[in-house]
Amino acid sequence: MAVTYLSLGSNLGNRRRQLMTAVALLAERAGKILALSGFYETEPWGYDSPHVFLNMAVQLETALPPLELLSETQRIEQELGRTAKSDGASYQDRLIDIDILLYDKIVQMYPGGLVLPHPRMHQRLFVLQPLAEIAPALQHPALQQTVTELLEGLNGRAGGRVV
Repeated sequence: MAVTYLSLGSNLGNRRRQLMTAVALLAERAGKILALSGFYETEPWGYDSPHVFLNMAVQLETALPPLELLSETQRIEQELGRTAKSDGASYQDRLIDIDILLYDKIVQMYPGGLVLPHPRMHQRLFVLQPLAEIAPALQHPALQQTVTELLEGLNGRAGGRVV
């Protein structure tokens, strides 16, 4: 079994319900939920929108290999109404977004675009704040810093508020 950390976000519709439905589907199809953060309300990152995000982090124990976990998270996104995944160059409002942040201590690029650890997680308060709540001492396997240290490195940037 592997331990993985996911970031979930929604800024359209009933955000809280979308996130909790995604968590329930992850528990049903991907593995055992070990920890959930609270909800963090944050401004969109990388684009302008009047729709504020609700974000959270999930610790999941899974038997699925990384690419199968990615496929399952994408199926869940589609079932919850996600029509297109952002390409990293342009972001947009979305009903649900599920990103794999860390998968055990794997550092690898996979065919199809999966990169572990997530290549921008250390730049995003909306990822690090909820992750620090459930795994403050977790070490980023490539950067060799804890989640708390990464969060402190973003000091001075506006953060999300817990709701």
